[in-house]
Amino acid sequence: MNQIRKHTFEAVSLLTAENGMLDVTIVPAMNQPDWVIPSSLILSVEPYDERIWTYLWQQQEVAVFHLLPRAQTPDKLIVLEGNTIVHRLALQTVGELRELKVRISDVKDAELPERYVNVAISNSDDNKVKDDGVNLYQPSSHGVEPDSDSDNVTIVEEHFRENVVLSYLFQTIVIDDIIYIVPDLDKIAHQLVDLDS
Repeated sequence: MNQIRKHTFEAVSLLTAENGMLDVTIVPAMNQPDWVIPSSLILSVEPYDERIWTYLWQQQEVAVFHLLPRAQTPDKLIVLEGNTIVHRLALQTVGELRELKVRISDVKDAELPERYVNVAISNSDDNKVKDDGVNLYQPSSHGVEPDSDSDNVTIVEEHFRENVVLSYLFQTIVIDDIIYIVPDLDKIAHQLVDLDS
């Protein structure tokens, strides 16, 4: 009998509806809207006040993503389930987590506020200057320029960066008139694991 392959993880695939309700956790973030993640993804919340890049959780090294600037002291790590054991990740932040039970109908799509878009573009431009010649910009299949040899369409997009919200944004939503980010956790996990390899 063939082994069943797990469905490719998507950032919202675990937002399961039970009687039209979602169990989510609001994770505080600095210089961007707070994050909304499915509560069922949280494996552990650990007190931790030192900025780190990897964390040993249950004999497994987990890559860490930071939701606060370098100068800010964190106070916790949130270990999240991934598509595979290798792709688990931890979020490092400061502040209290909030759990919400939200009606699906109360979650509205929104645009990322212009101030965050402007900061992301500015950070992206700064990264390009710092990385000149390092080739951290890669082809993407969601672009507008056709390849000469095929019908594929490509553009150059920035490599994933913690300081560029647009590089890992899955969706912007509004709950109770407050804007939140639904991050592309799959992209973050895969990029962090690939960078760490």
